[in-house]
Amino acid sequence: MGLLSIIRKQKLKDREIRCLILGLDNSGKSTIVNKLLPEDEQKVNGIMPTVGFQIHSLVTRDVMVSLWDIGGQRTLRQFWDNYFDKTQVMIWCIDVSLLMRFGETIRELRELINRDENRIGYQCAVIIALNKTDLVEDKSELCRRQKLVELELKSLFKPDIRIAVVQCSGITGEGIEDLRDRLVESCHFPQ
Repeated sequence: MGLLSIIRKQKLKDREIRCLILGLDNSGKSTIVNKLLPEDEQKVNGIMPTVGFQIHSLVTRDVMVSLWDIGGQRTLRQFWDNYFDKTQVMIWCIDVSLLMRFGETIRELRELINRDENRIGYQCAVIIALNKTDLVEDKSELCRRQKLVELELKSLFKPDIRIAVVQCSGITGEGIEDLRDRLVESCHFPQ
């Protein structure tokens, strides 16, 4: 390994992000992760629900990102706290097409925050991914749902915590580039 390779590798190590992807089962976490990966690493079909966790890595804008895709089944949610060590960003995935689970997703996020209110938002940036936008045909309804989420977030987080809300579709790829940008920008690396 040459000196330049060592320097590049160290530079990437200095600009590394550990990101948890959490949310209810079937909210599209694994599909979003798949779309965030480089095209040659994406699965074309057959994304299965995550049981436990999966780790994927990618380099974007000279930043090494470790994506921790954590299963959202009810039996796994009690273990979510175990994954936060050394995590800089949490992406909370919401299926925006399914209003009947909205209360459950907000309740789970509230419980997660309440278990350690000084971690999420302070030591760990928060991005809310409003996924499955392709399934909401009426765009004004989509905006209404985003406003509903933003209103709930104000009651969950202290006013000094900045939260990014991104509309996206893990299937079509719409909004994924914005999500990737927000992920990197949330860590404020020196230029």
